Amino acid sequence: MLLKLENISKGYGNRSDATFRPVLDKLSLEVTDGERVAVLGPSGSGKTTLLNLIGGLDHPDEGTIDFGGEEISRYTEPEMERFRNRSIGFVFQFHHLLPQCTLLENVMIPTLVDKDRGTKEDKTRRAGELMKRVGIWEYRDKLPGKLSGGECQRAAVVRAMINNPRLLLADEPTGALDRDNVENMAELLLELNKQDGLTLLVVTHSIDLARRMGKILELRNGRLEQQ
Repeated sequence: MLLKLENISKGYGNRSDATFRPVLDKLSLEVTDGERVAVLGPSGSGKTTLLNLIGGLDHPDEGTIDFGGEEISRYTEPEMERFRNRSIGFVFQFHHLLPQCTLLENVMIPTLVDKDRGTKEDKTRRAGELMKRVGIWEYRDKLPGKLSGGECQRAAVVRAMINNPRLLLADEPTGALDRDNVENMAELLLELNKQDGLTLLVVTHSIDLARRMGKILELRNGRLEQQ
């Protein structure tokens, strides 16, 4: 078991106040190593909150999160930062590439945090291998503003993969792409899963993308139900 959430509750605001908004309610989830999971649900149902909790960007009000046999929900902030940089890759709806940096510089950014894991040459070599693999190596010296949305989103995937994470969290990764690039992104994620053993947890509104995953869950009323 790679990831296990037990009785996770999360809300926003003061619980004693009438404005308190519950989002997740005793939610549980298990994801095995190498699994592909899609999470569907209406806007505002808590899908992004769920990813933020798993990735350590937020903390649950109640419940536990276990990753690889360790209860990460009890980590200190420095421990969480180290875990997040080494074990989790993030891909969002919008690529969030820095406009003043080249594509290569953008994908190398996560390697600047943890300087103990290989030399700069090793990291640059991995970046090159990944960029060639997804078809963007020829654009390595270009700025994001000179490239298409699909090319920038592929760079965002490479950036998420640069530290060789065990789990990729993708929040609407195809939401800003046209139909052809949606298919290309789906193929890329499946390739990373099959060839690298990467575990995928994908939040999406795309039924087509969800059907490419091995398991489909729906988030409603603060809990997950298998479809």
